[in-house]
Amino acid sequence: MDTEQSAPEVTPPGLASHITLSLEPNDARNLAALCGQLDSHLRQIEKRLDITIQNRSNQFELRGAHERCQIAASLLSSLYTDIEKGAQLSPESIHLRLQEADLELLSDPQVADAATDTGGLIRTKRLSVRPRGQNQRQYVSAISTHDINFGVGPAGTGKTYLAVACAVRALLNEQVKRILLVRPAVEAGERLGFLPGDLSQKVDPYLRPLYDALYEMLGFETVNKYIERHIIEVAPLAFMRGRTLNHAFIILDEAQNTTREQMKMFLTRIGFGSTAVVTGDTSQIDLPKGTQSGLTHAMTVLDEVAGITFTEFGNKDVVRHPLVQRVVSAYDAFEQGNGSPRGEGPP
Repeated sequence: MDTEQSAPEVTPPGLASHITLSLEPNDARNLAALCGQLDSHLRQIEKRLDITIQNRSNQFELRGAHERCQIAASLLSSLYTDIEKGAQLSPESIHLRLQEADLELLSDPQVADAATDTGGLIRTKRLSVRPRGQNQRQYVSAISTHDINFGVGPAGTGKTYLAVACAVRALLNEQVKRILLVRPAVEAGERLGFLPGDLSQKVDPYLRPLYDALYEMLGFETVNKYIERHIIEVAPLAFMRGRTLNHAFIILDEAQNTTREQMKMFLTRIGFGSTAVVTGDTSQIDLPKGTQSGLTHAMTVLDEVAGITFTEFGNKDVVRHPLVQRVVSAYDAFEQGNGSPRGEGPP
């Protein structure tokens, strides 16, 4: 049964508001799941949106800034519907849903409805991935309609995870014949020669985030089977030279650690029927000092090239622990305050 919401009181945007909300059907078990143990879920929403929520049975009263109360009312209705369909709520899932409510756009009443939009759902073998917020939805849409796509922004914004989800979907739908996951072999000043083992064992630590995403979406056995059959290929960037990649979904991760020459080499590998996604964080470049990042260079050179898309994520798009967003913002503020150059390697 659909969840119903009583009509909120009309209050001018930005002013204190009192919204009443009635959730139907009045099911004690589902309401308890919505509120959480000792109303922990309600307290989490209150703290994030700076409002107060009181309830008696299925009747809720929300007080605070009108736009934020609207977002909370829409979110509570959506969460209640999810619970009716069997969803299990957790602090993490509520945090992700709250991330969708871009507080900079709350003056637009339509944003509250957009926060619960289920459009752009990416279905894989083991789970479904839903883009969170406007930038993630734009990113997934761009990947679906363009052959070369760039996703640039800080850690935790879902750049790589969403790219892997799109790749898995394309493979399962037989839109491509294989997936290639590529990374430059540069990480925080380390070099492959310092790691023990053969080439595969040396490269694996750099590609672990990509493996982890694949395991979540396809399962351990399926991923290993695909790797054995070369349907999924994981390789360092240097191994791409001289190849032409047709009917493939190629992801270049950590692209901020490519040189200008490596980036040009990679982008010219793309063949017919292929999609390429380049992801990176220009604030975490580990190239030697004085070496320009191939990612920052490409963002300038290719900015107006038809058929190539750029999605730039910001601190507000971080979907990890709430503290990650604050850490990213603090580092940005520090670097800007000290005039530290961005786009160069460490001293």
